[in-house]
Amino acid sequence: MNTENIQNEKKYNKWIIVLSIIIPVAVAALFGVNLKKLGFDVQPLTFLPPIYATVNGLTAVVLLIAVWAIKNKNRKLHEGLMKFAITLSVCFLLMYLAYHMTSDSTKFGAEGAIKYVYYFILITHIILSITVIPFVLITYVRAITNNIERHKKIAKITFPLWLYVAITGVVVFLMISPYYV
Repeated sequence: MNTENIQNEKKYNKWIIVLSIIIPVAVAALFGVNLKKLGFDVQPLTFLPPIYATVNGLTAVVLLIAVWAIKNKNRKLHEGLMKFAITLSVCFLLMYLAYHMTSDSTKFGAEGAIKYVYYFILITHIILSITVIPFVLITYVRAITNNIERHKKIAKITFPLWLYVAITGVVVFLMISPYYV
């Protein structure tokens, strides 16, 4: 293990901690902000949910292709795909916030067992979407600082978490989409 690489990695730790806290706190705070109720003349961005659900689906596909690329020793393709997956996740987050800041939240309208399935998927999706942030950041930092063995170790945890979040984002959208006004 190269100590220089470890030192390079440690330079990013403060940013990882800060972003891992600020992102979920900002999302939670902004989720409760309704621009119209604050007096801004904005139209509800009701067209966004199918777009950001598609972005989540695309993220899942990109993650799977990235894993395939690295297993086939195509490091350049893997690196590009992972950067693209991070970009897609940021785009998702921005669209998600824009939608919720301009539109009223949609309530899940079904009853019975499906309601519990929906809320289980939604709650695990939310919890893991917060949990995965530091994992993605640490995994990325270990890659860019060339700590490849450490990168591989954490990537084995990050990948299934991130893939679950991306896929369940689509599932949540599909389950709630009949209830959009």
